[in-house]
Amino acid sequence: MEEKKQGYAVREYHGPVKRYCQMLTVRGNEEMIKQYRQCHAEGNAWPEVLEGIREVGILEMELYMLDEQVFMIVETPLDFEWDAAMTRLASLPRQAEWEAYVALLQGGDPKATSAEKWKLMDRIFHLYE
Repeated sequence: MEEKKQGYAVREYHGPVKRYCQMLTVRGNEEMIKQYRQCHAEGNAWPEVLEGIREVGILEMELYMLDEQVFMIVETPLDFEWDAAMTRLASLPRQAEWEAYVALLQGGDPKATSAEKWKLMDRIFHLYE
């Protein structure tokens, strides 16, 4: 967890991108939270799910967690269409199975898609010039 104090490296793009930020609350006990962290640890996410995320046009996806709160950052090309991509993602191989698996740890509906569980956030401040 030393990275938390050192900061996190980010990918550099050769042009502007869109950023989507989402929030989710994991409901459960410490063991469920530990399992949720573990299934998202490097090398543990299912390869088919990672391929699907890239296939729908997502360039980068990061998850941050504090207690039961999970924050997701998604970076996409400027022409990315959120609703169309999420509909397509939900139809890809193993995506529904992954969503059902993590829903058990999230305390949510195992039949819910990612787009139904995660809530898009509003940006209320930025420090750009």
